[in-house]
Amino acid sequence: MAKKMTKADIVETVAAGTGLTKLETEAIIEGFLNTVIHSLRNGSGIEIRGFGSYKVKKKEARQARNPRTGEAVFVEEHYVPIFKFSKDFKTAVDRGMKELNK
Repeated sequence: MAKKMTKADIVETVAAGTGLTKLETEAIIEGFLNTVIHSLRNGSGIEIRGFGSYKVKKKEARQARNPRTGEAVFVEEHYVPIFKFSKDFKTAVDRGMKELNK
């Protein structure tokens, strides 16, 4: 299984690629993540062409079942963030994985 990148790994990679300091890069990445969260909390979607889009989906209240005990559980109405990858993003990942697995 491939190693998972952490936020620190992303900061290091972006800093190396842009010439910005790690501190500057971390501030930018934190700012981006906070902007996404703030926008979604306020009901606004975000679209980044060539990458994907973020939006919030409402899940209706429902009766569910605890898989361990089989007990019926009521799940209240709630909202979940959704990310949909763009076609370009999916194509790039597919090509990269095919090259990696040759």
